[in-house]
Amino acid sequence: MTHPFVKMNGAGNDFIVVNALESPFAPTADQVRAIADRDAGQGCDQLIVIEPPGPEVPTADAFMRVWNADGGAVETCGNALRCVGWLLMQSTGRDRIAIDTLGGPTTATRAGDLQVTVDMGAPRLDWREIPLEEEMDTRGIELQVGPIDAPLLHTPGAVSMGNPHVVFFTDRHDDTFVRGSGSMIEHHPLFPEGVNVGFANVLAPDRIRLRVWERGAGLTRACGTGACAALVASARRGLTGRRAVIEVDGGELLVDWDETTGHVLMTGPVEIERTGTLTLQGAPG
Repeated sequence: MTHPFVKMNGAGNDFIVVNALESPFAPTADQVRAIADRDAGQGCDQLIVIEPPGPEVPTADAFMRVWNADGGAVETCGNALRCVGWLLMQSTGRDRIAIDTLGGPTTATRAGDLQVTVDMGAPRLDWREIPLEEEMDTRGIELQVGPIDAPLLHTPGAVSMGNPHVVFFTDRHDDTFVRGSGSMIEHHPLFPEGVNVGFANVLAPDRIRLRVWERGAGLTRACGTGACAALVASARRGLTGRRAVIEVDGGELLVDWDETTGHVLMTGPVEIERTGTLTLQGAPG
């Protein structure tokens, strides 16, 4: 059986998006890895499936399921929420869409031509919500990379945006450093569910340069939840205000931690690259 897909990206973070609102699509981890493979498959950071809403949030317009390139299912993806929101707004003619995820419900709102704002909800800041293996102040947790007396990285902020993040403040952004440090920290025993690792360089009170090592996906051109986590971690340390432009490899995202609601709003671009069809290898039909 074949399944149509749309290849999209949000600030360079790319996805294969499958509409399963009327026809179920449930790939195995091996099938996800085959689809995500950039040499032999379609190539993507994440596979996204749009499903009917579940019983937890029946009023949602859709449920968004996310797999990383390594075949692992994850809670949510901020850039993908913009892409899925845009697709659903185009198909319905509406300017606002409610999307449920394993990380919780969100809304996407049209913010201009190929621009979407996603309400990512309130950040989760308690150590149990990240989650961490032990109690710590999440403004700056006890974690470092390098020699004890001269660490290369230390005391990152920890934030959950529906998925776990740590954010280090550093101007070291070269590929080798980000890959080496990120891959090591991703599976650190302090994080029972693994963790996404941000490397944030605060350029001004309203601008942050960010690179993210994504759990299960590696170094990506953008990470929407990572951008939100970076803004929250920076604001909690007094390094920025509650609103900043986040410069990622694939473009810019505007993140606003609303003081009234406590919710984090992320605005950024959506791009359609191509369409095609998938045939699940090893699946019947």
